[in-house]
Amino acid sequence: MVDDLNTVKSSAPKPGAYHHGDLRSALLHAAEAIIRERGVDGFSLREAARRAGVSPAAPTHHFGDARGLLTALATEGFQGLGDALAASDAASFAAGASRIERLHAQGRAYVAYALAEPARFDVMWRRGRIDPENAAYAAAGSRAFELISAAVEGRPAEAGRPGAEADARVIAAWSMVHGFARLALDGVFGVGPGAAEAAAEALLPAVLERLQV
Repeated sequence: MVDDLNTVKSSAPKPGAYHHGDLRSALLHAAEAIIRERGVDGFSLREAARRAGVSPAAPTHHFGDARGLLTALATEGFQGLGDALAASDAASFAAGASRIERLHAQGRAYVAYALAEPARFDVMWRRGRIDPENAAYAAAGSRAFELISAAVEGRPAEAGRPGAEADARVIAAWSMVHGFARLALDGVFGVGPGAAEAAAEALLPAVLERLQV
């Protein structure tokens, strides 16, 4: 996807000419590419507009400002994480998995998503750069957290259930899986091609075995 973005023409159209096939999507893709290359702190709205081939003012029509664009990308990140966790949960139920097996499957899905979507995963947690009160962002985050909570508590996930009432077991499980994902992304388990994925496959099950929930 990054390679595709690098081929986007950077020449900006005349002011007021916003005839773009899908400007919102193009800006989100550009923002993701920038974060992959430079990190969240290296992101700029002007650079996103340049890569999308539009004027510096164009992003404000969809997102208002840089905070709005990063919030939209973080929301898509949580939606993708929720989809990955939901798919894992559905497969676990279909296979008649135990509560612990279900939790382990979600842990693997969580880490796999982080490794597959590092830019989105990074911005999802940068609450100083996004609007955590945004309704879509809050809903997507609650959905993902509810799926983890349901697995830990051994119950079906409930759409729309708030995740704020989670107990210490849920926080412990979330912290362990999230910490493993962060370490993998930071290169602790190796930086060569496939090193982080191999470490997750080999080490994550043993790590989760230590979790008493």
